[in-house]
Amino acid sequence: MGVDVLNFGCRLNALEAEVMRDRAAEAGLDDAILINTCAVTAEAVRQARQAIRKVRRNHPGARIVVSGCAAQIDPESFTEMDEVDLVLGNAEKLRAESYAVPDFGLSATPPVRVNDIMSVRETAGHLIAGMEGRTRAFVEVQNGCDHRCTFCVIPYGRGNSRSVPMGAVAEQIRTLVANGYREVVLTGVDITSYGADLPGRPSLGSLVRAILKAVPELERLRLSSIDSIEVDDALMRAIAEEERLMPHLHLSLQSGDDMILKRMKRRHSRADSVRFAAEVRRRRPDIVFGADLIAGFPTETEAMFRNSLAVVDDCGLSHLHVFPFSPRPRTPAARMPQLDRGTVKERAARLRAKGARAFAAHLASQRGARRKVLVERDGLGRTEHFTLAEIVGAAPGAVVSARIIGDTGRALVAEAA
Repeated sequence: MGVDVLNFGCRLNALEAEVMRDRAAEAGLDDAILINTCAVTAEAVRQARQAIRKVRRNHPGARIVVSGCAAQIDPESFTEMDEVDLVLGNAEKLRAESYAVPDFGLSATPPVRVNDIMSVRETAGHLIAGMEGRTRAFVEVQNGCDHRCTFCVIPYGRGNSRSVPMGAVAEQIRTLVANGYREVVLTGVDITSYGADLPGRPSLGSLVRAILKAVPELERLRLSSIDSIEVDDALMRAIAEEERLMPHLHLSLQSGDDMILKRMKRRHSRADSVRFAAEVRRRRPDIVFGADLIAGFPTETEAMFRNSLAVVDDCGLSHLHVFPFSPRPRTPAARMPQLDRGTVKERAARLRAKGARAFAAHLASQRGARRKVLVERDGLGRTEHFTLAEIVGAAPGAVVSARIIGDTGRALVAEAA
């Protein structure tokens, strides 16, 4: 059977899942399933636990290793599951020796290897040859977060912010490009804080410019979620001037109401978000924005929620990730006056419907445009704007010049031009 990985959550987790697979193989592990969990919402944790039970039912003889943010934050809850054979923290899961357990799968109580994540001070660039089943590769440039938003449990799973040196990032990207990858995504927990802990304090913008200069063979560079209030002048110039930096930014907005942003302990205002979007669009007119938004945060009134609905239009958002508020343990927001779950779900549904209309308008605006589609699998790929596109007759991994002739409501319809 070998080693299989079941991954939940963010792009950083997706990258680390590949590292886990490699490290487990180095340790000689066989007939095992590694489950890399997410803790961003209570639902994410529930899904991970459900998956663990399903894996055990379907693979009664396999050894099950549980790791990721949920395991880092609450390892005891997973050691109590009869289905689990080993629990690893977010630092331990990336080391081969963590998987070399003498009585692995035989002890009544599963071994637990979870260190204090706050004690981790450095992040190494994980050198991998590629990512199984993907035509786009993720490269970790940063991990952890120094901010303490009142709703967020992730710093307890990832630790404080730490950056990968620029040379290691460039080396990893060179390896991936040499192995045929046409697009690389820079990922982390808070990538716009990149470099504050490194000598000379390089910024994300300087990293982007250095990558594009050092690896001229790289066709497409993309950023994962960014915090707009941290964007520096170098990154703004790169967005405006570097055609190989893709015209799609995903913003960590969370709310469109100033009082809720303050109670979230965010560092930007509504006006900051609107101003940022307008300035980036002035510099790069074809830019497309996505955003994370939380519906039903504690104390949110209907008027406050309507400000979040309005920010979709005011910032020109077209790709929304909507999260119904989920109280997380150890966070201040969990102790604030909560809205009833029905209201939270109803507002999330309204926000998703708003996002669906914005996305439909984006699809319609692309008709007749010429785009370059990175084909991910037979008949399906992504444009420069990260918009899904159906295209016939192109091999996975190819970047195809195409004309947009319509859409399906879910994806663009493109034909090779």
